[in-house]
Amino acid sequence: MVFLNIEIKARCSDALFVRDYLVSNGADFKGVDEQTDTYFNVANGRLKLREGNIENNLIYYERNDQAGPKGSHFNLVKVEDAAGLKEVLAMANGIKVVVKKRREIYFIDNVKFHIDEVPGLGSFVEIEAGNRFEDIPQEKLEEQCAFYLKQFMIKSEDLVEVSYSDMLLAKII
Repeated sequence: MVFLNIEIKARCSDALFVRDYLVSNGADFKGVDEQTDTYFNVANGRLKLREGNIENNLIYYERNDQAGPKGSHFNLVKVEDAAGLKEVLAMANGIKVVVKKRREIYFIDNVKFHIDEVPGLGSFVEIEAGNRFEDIPQEKLEEQCAFYLKQFMIKSEDLVEVSYSDMLLAKII
């Protein structure tokens, strides 16, 4: 099944401010996840295997690169044997790039928040308003993202257009 997220990624110079806002507004803290995202070469979209102590999923998604709220259509499959799946996908498609990060995960209703530390790239906050668990129109998801963008006082120059994988690939080239 394909789901929709409206997403924002931004550089974060004050993770404590974001964390305090989330906690004081009743966010459900899921924990800190040490994640490894392995991106595979594919003809369309992006395919990544996420390995962590909280989240272990194979994720295929299509998203335009743009600053500010952007739509992402995705499929997500829980993975029991990440090492085995990674080996097969690497043999079949080849690995494009690997992203390692430390991620704090919070939820307020259908909105998921990440406070990320990515070695070599820095600190980031992500806002993902999604319809994975209930049918929510795109306009409402966009409104939710815009609301939290203001609450976190994110400046337009801090918005990030691309994924961590793209940022790391750009550093390699």
